[in-house]
Amino acid sequence: MPNPTAARFGYPRTLVREYEHWLVLLREDQVTLGSLVLCARSDVTAFAELPAEAFTEMAIVVGEIEHSLRAAIGYGKINYLMLMMSDPNVHFHVLPRYPGERSACGLTIADRGWPAAPNLAEPRALDEFESTRLIDYLGGHWVGSMPPAGRHS
Repeated sequence: MPNPTAARFGYPRTLVREYEHWLVLLREDQVTLGSLVLCARSDVTAFAELPAEAFTEMAIVVGEIEHSLRAAIGYGKINYLMLMMSDPNVHFHVLPRYPGERSACGLTIADRGWPAAPNLAEPRALDEFESTRLIDYLGGHWVGSMPPAGRHS
């Protein structure tokens, strides 16, 4: 059973990749093209409470996220925001940052905050069809040792 934060971000519908300790989810409110949520599978609500194995695996997951988003989106920088105010379980908003716009799957999204802080106030909300297409697109560009996540209904 997913923790409340993973469920809030659409798991299992938004799953891009799953790992032993982490889930990589598509952020359906796209701040920038390819915005993700890196969510701990654990029920903990404090970063320091994660098991040591989660921190070890996180290095692998972050490497795969960055390589994959570079291949799929061509970002200039990447931001990891750990906000955890209304969604209590450990998670990061992963925002690829770039000047101008990026396009994929019929979507074009500008980075409205570049080069300053990301503009979280006006995300591009995806419908189910757009989400599915973007998950498939990102999965097709995934660079890593982990197999693709199974598609859930």
